[in-house]
Amino acid sequence: MAESNFDITRKFVRVMRTLPNGLIEFEFAVGDPDVAAELVMPKAAFDEFCKANSVEFLTDGKATAVDADAADADFHWNLHQATHQRFR
Repeated sequence: MAESNFDITRKFVRVMRTLPNGLIEFEFAVGDPDVAAELVMPKAAFDEFCKANSVEFLTDGKATAVDADAADADFHWNLHQATHQRFR
């Protein structure tokens, strides 16, 4: 059995964008940054949320490249992408 690196004490945030009305659109993950929920909060609530959860901020540079030819490539998307780009 392979050893798991899943650590529930680690929490991750990747900011997707800041909306014109000041809301922060972001991904939040626990244990594994690749399995995230997408959330939207006002800036003050976002700052409090991040502090309360002691999050690690992820940048786009840390995101893993997806192989477009992989058998499961159609499943590598998020809600932000579905809202702002056209799929096949």
